[in-house]
Amino acid sequence: MKEKENTVKRYVRNDILLILCLVLIAAIGLFYLYVLRDHGDTVRVTVDGKEYGNYSLSQDITEDIYTGKDGEYHNRLVIKDGTAFMESANCPDGICVEHSRVFRDGESIVCLPHRVVITVVTSGDSNTPDVVI
Repeated sequence: MKEKENTVKRYVRNDILLILCLVLIAAIGLFYLYVLRDHGDTVRVTVDGKEYGNYSLSQDITEDIYTGKDGEYHNRLVIKDGTAFMESANCPDGICVEHSRVFRDGESIVCLPHRVVITVVTSGDSNTPDVVI
């Protein structure tokens, strides 16, 4: 009986250690995502996979993006106070308008019905490799 209690206690202790390790790994990942990532300095807009324009996050602008046949799709990109957000769009779901402001390198806003992608990037030498082998 005593041996069974020790086995149960060991399983509980191991379960607690596993949970603590997973929480620690998640905390480190969130710390990286929200604290260590660089702030971008440029917003790249692509429409249907083709580059539409690049805009600096340091200047406050409002850019109307018209897509589709005869420009029937409309998105309004606003860059203000170093952040970018979609102010309005005539897409049916409006998820892009509800998205939070983006300013960190790699963050993006996507309007899937209009095929518009807003991505924050850090400008630099584009010929620099990401990985050196």
